[in-house]
Amino acid sequence: MSDRIRVALVDDQALFRAGIRMLVSSQPDLEFAGEAGDGAEGVALAQRERPDVVLMDIRMPVMDGIEATRRLLQGAAERGERAPRVIVLTTFDLDEAATRAIRGGASGFVLKDADPEFLLAAIRTVHAGNAVIAASATRELFEHFDSRAATPEPPESYGTLTARERDIFLLAARGLSNAEIAGREYLSEATVKTHISRILAKLGLRDRVQLVVFAFEHRLV
Repeated sequence: MSDRIRVALVDDQALFRAGIRMLVSSQPDLEFAGEAGDGAEGVALAQRERPDVVLMDIRMPVMDGIEATRRLLQGAAERGERAPRVIVLTTFDLDEAATRAIRGGASGFVLKDADPEFLLAAIRTVHAGNAVIAASATRELFEHFDSRAATPEPPESYGTLTARERDIFLLAARGLSNAEIAGREYLSEATVKTHISRILAKLGLRDRVQLVVFAFEHRLV
């Protein structure tokens, strides 16, 4: 099936890789595209197999998941290729490393002990162009950033947002879905989606997870 979502896994634990391989392979709409035991092997795997989604562990030998994510996405951009979506796998809800990976371009993070159905849903969600944050972790994501690294004043690009876009930006930064924002603002979901796309473009952000990070770093929420 050419329309299956191709999923690659980068993790240094062989037993964990075996479990994820079996889980992904059991789904009719997913295809397991290969695995690697460290970040350097993961970058090479992604360049070779061109998966749609990469599940990336954070702490690994040779090269960690943060650097691997950065190189993977930067390399794809330099070659003019479509970059895979990266889901960071982490053991801890409060994980500064996970937020650093998101800054580097990951589309979200999922706890390693998450329910299998949540992980499968996360794969499908990021492949569709959306972002994923581990369940109930948005507040922790805010609180776990090093406040000393936060920039008090927003950049000039934030000033280019219209009043309506700022309202929607703040609601999205608090984790509201398009449907929830539409209900609050008395707009259609399609209109909200258009606003979100414009906001991301104006701020130079890749997805909603980076929007959340941007809002916290500049103390807008």
